[in-house]
Amino acid sequence: MIPPLEALERLRQGNRRFANGIRRTEALSQEKRKQFVAGQAPFATVLACSDSRVPVEQIFDQGYGDLFVIRVAGNIAAPSQIGSAEYAAQHLGASLLVALGHTGCGAVGATLESLRQPDAPLSDNLAAIVRRIRPAVEPLLATAAPDEEDALLNKAMRAHVRRTVQTLRRDSEILRHLMDEGRLLVVGAAYSLKSGEVDFFDGAPDALSRKTQKE
Repeated sequence: MIPPLEALERLRQGNRRFANGIRRTEALSQEKRKQFVAGQAPFATVLACSDSRVPVEQIFDQGYGDLFVIRVAGNIAAPSQIGSAEYAAQHLGASLLVALGHTGCGAVGATLESLRQPDAPLSDNLAAIVRRIRPAVEPLLATAAPDEEDALLNKAMRAHVRRTVQTLRRDSEILRHLMDEGRLLVVGAAYSLKSGEVDFFDGAPDALSRKTQKE
């Protein structure tokens, strides 16, 4: 298991390569694939949205065996997602857990629309996703100006990521124990569809955040 801060730095460097159009040719080599036939030891877990424009391994320039990826619309932290994160941290040794939102998130947008039109029909399954996003974004809707839709969607996405991080830290005794022991770091991040860059904005150590901003 690599230390949590090293895992975070590895993701940050990988994303910088991706945003600059640089890829590691060995990340998806057949030789590396064969190394993980008997088992896996991912260094990080990423709870990401199912959006097809957010290919998690690619945006962090990682390959076979590097990441344990959990994908669900709106990157929500329901019990099954939390349980998956517990498994990766406790049994596979992943030392970093990232809740990853992204610009232009359809699930967050659907939640805002549902708040504006509460009588609009939703299936029970879609409503279950909206209910998990709603508490984070509802306070923002009351203060948003009509001409600030893009800014509102971005603020809502980040607010939802922060709440997801809080849920992961709060609702899992296993994750809390690993965090207390210094074996796990849980952070929130946002991916820009336009720039390809990931901003680690919640829970990332100040020194690393400052370094990222300078670069």
